[in-house]
Amino acid sequence: MRILFLFAFCLAANASEAIRLVESHGDANTLRTAILAEAKDADLAKGSAVITDGGKLLFITRAAAQPKLFINEKAGPAMAKAGDLYYALATVETGRTHNFAYEVDGKPFGGKTDVPAWPEDAMQHAGVPQGQLTVKFVHQSQIYPGMQSNYWIYAAAGYSAATPAALMVWQDGEVNVDRAAASHTLNVIDNLTAKKQIPVIVHVFISPGIANGKPMRSVEYDSVTDTYPRFLRDEILAEVAAKYNLRKDGYSRAIIGESSGAICAFNAAWFQPDQFARVVSRIGSFTSIQWKPNTLDGGQSYPNKIRKEPKRNIRVWLQDGSEDLENEHGSWPLQNIQMANSLKRQGYDFHFSFGNGTHTRLGGQVEAPAELRWVWRGYDAAKTDEKFEMESDEAAKPLWRIRGFNR
Repeated sequence: MRILFLFAFCLAANASEAIRLVESHGDANTLRTAILAEAKDADLAKGSAVITDGGKLLFITRAAAQPKLFINEKAGPAMAKAGDLYYALATVETGRTHNFAYEVDGKPFGGKTDVPAWPEDAMQHAGVPQGQLTVKFVHQSQIYPGMQSNYWIYAAAGYSAATPAALMVWQDGEVNVDRAAASHTLNVIDNLTAKKQIPVIVHVFISPGIANGKPMRSVEYDSVTDTYPRFLRDEILAEVAAKYNLRKDGYSRAIIGESSGAICAFNAAWFQPDQFARVVSRIGSFTSIQWKPNTLDGGQSYPNKIRKEPKRNIRVWLQDGSEDLENEHGSWPLQNIQMANSLKRQGYDFHFSFGNGTHTRLGGQVEAPAELRWVWRGYDAAKTDEKFEMESDEAAKPLWRIRGFNR
C-alpha cells in the first residue's frame, strides 16, 4: 500500500515583516504590502493563508464579511482589516501543530490543518556546533535478496572515534538529511547535543529499499517479523560499525519512524530489545497493512501482543492525531490509543502525545525536541542497562477513553 503524507505548507518566516508590523501597530497599507509579499494570493482567497514565526501565527484572508477565527476549534482573536484583507495575530503553543478555520455569515470558510509552531530547539542557531553528514551509501542486501537501500550517517558534534557513541536509527531517512528542508531534524540534533540534553549520537538515516524495481517500504516496515531488525543488525549496522565506534548495548540505542516507519521502529525494539531500548513512533501504522490470514501477523495485533506476551524493557514515545487515517486497514487513531492503553496496563515507560492532526510527518517533526529529550532522559554513559519504569505522573492518569463528536 502506498501511503501519501499530507504536508501543511506554511511560510516559516524568521522575523516576518508582516508579523513585526502587526506587533508594532504599523500602517495598514504598509502591512497589506508586507502580507502580499509573504502570502500567496490563492491562499488568501481560499482562507488558508497563515504566516508563522515560532509560536506567532498570523492568519490572513479575503472574505465577503467579517470572519470569525477559530484555532483548534476554539474562538480566536477578533480580526482587524488592512485594505481588502482581514488579519489576526495569535500566540500559540510551540512544539505542536495547530488547526484553524473561519466562519463568515454563519457558514464555515477556509482553514488549514497541521500548521506547525516550531520551537526554538528546531531552529538553526549561530554558534551551535554542527555534526558531520556523510555522502549517501548504497547497500546491497542479502537478507532481502536483490534489494538496494540508501543510507546516510550523521555523527553529532563531539563524536570521537576514541569513545563508543550512542546510536539512533531513523526510518525514511532521506526526509531528514537536508538541513534546509521541512524536517528540522539536523537542527534539533545539534541543539540538544550542545545543551547535553541528549548524548553524542551517531545517527543513521536509512531509506526504504528497492528490489527489482519494486518499492520494499511496506514489506520492510509493516511486516511483524524479525526480518527487518535482523537486516539492521546484521547488515546496515555492521557496515556503520566498521566506520564508527558504536555502543553495542540496547540501552544506548534508539530507533524512530513515521507511519509504517513507526511500526517498523517499534517492531525492531519488540523483537530485539537488546539492540534498541528507546523508541519514537510517529503516526504509527499499527494496522493490518501486511496482515495475511493464517500466514503473517499484522500491526493490528500489537496492542494484544503487548498485553499477552512477556514485557520488554523498552521506553516508547507514541504520537498521533485524532484526524489521522481510517481505511480498509484500520483506524490509525484508535490503534494508537489501543497501543497507549496496552503499554499503560502492562506498566511500560511510555508517553502518548495525542493531538488533532492528520496523517502528516509534521506532527512528529515539530515535537522532535520533546521526543528526543524524553526518550534519552537520564541517559548515563557509564551504564549499559536500566530497568525502565513508568513515570509517576503517567501512572496517576486514567486510561484513554473514546468520545464521539462527529455524529
